Amino acid sequence: MKHIGLILTMGRYLTRFMMSEGAMEQQIVKIKNKRGVRVIPGFGLSMGVTLSMLSVLVLIPLISIFISAGRLDLHEFIAAVTSRQIVSGYVVSFSCAFFAALVNAVFGMILAWVLVRYDFPGKRFMDGIIELPFALPTAVAGISLTYLYSDQGWIGSIFDKAGIKIAYTRIGITIAMVFVGIPFVVRTVQPVLAKLDRQYEEAAMMLGAGRMRIFFKVILPELFPALLAGFGLAFARGIGEYGSVVFIAGNIPYKTQIAPLLIMTKLEQYKYADATAIALVLLLVSFILMFLINSVQIYMLKFSKA
Repeated sequence: MKHIGLILTMGRYLTRFMMSEGAMEQQIVKIKNKRGVRVIPGFGLSMGVTLSMLSVLVLIPLISIFISAGRLDLHEFIAAVTSRQIVSGYVVSFSCAFFAALVNAVFGMILAWVLVRYDFPGKRFMDGIIELPFALPTAVAGISLTYLYSDQGWIGSIFDKAGIKIAYTRIGITIAMVFVGIPFVVRTVQPVLAKLDRQYEEAAMMLGAGRMRIFFKVILPELFPALLAGFGLAFARGIGEYGSVVFIAGNIPYKTQIAPLLIMTKLEQYKYADATAIALVLLLVSFILMFLINSVQIYMLKFSKA
């Protein structure tokens, strides 16, 4: 009996010790600030580092663009961004980026579907090679695409026999933008598709819906916000892409000159204010695009909850 009582006493002390340790851990993690919001220790330091990095890498460069463009008066600014050559560069960049983003939206969703829904040999290799445009230097990508799609290249020669010229045209620019933008769509759609509950598809199938109806009525509405985000990212990347496009574009005035190339030309001519004015237009277009995409996503999220 004495041994049993000793064991029970030790058990009570051990239980109290473990409970006290748990309470101490909760007290350390659940520290409350003055507003009553629970935060982990070091919140002030981590927030300070975050704001500092955000200011140095994002806010200060953006503000410098506005300051540099502000050196021009209104008349000079309008003249710098509306000249015939600059407007032609805008048209080439925006049109090619838009069509490239559309192609990426379609084929990026197909790639994400294959990677998520099917198992096949070489799946991991294909999943890894999707991110090749992120790792590959843009100049290397541009030279490779120019070599492939030129009139003497492996692919370009086939189209050249049919009278279709790819390199040094807007078609080649679009292909280069598709190459650099496809990972954005795949990586935004893939996790959403992987977490999509297949019970909804099975329920629709039990109710007699066909495959196409299940895809457009059940699957696509769930993927559309992510697909729209990937489209926006690919479009914004295409607008500002320089290294992989400048080689295959050919830089023919009023035909294949892109806006980033015109910015570089202005910088080489020491016209820094004109260059930042052109960059400011591209920046504002990108901001407006992201704002519209986020607004559509918020609306669709509220609509789906309702």
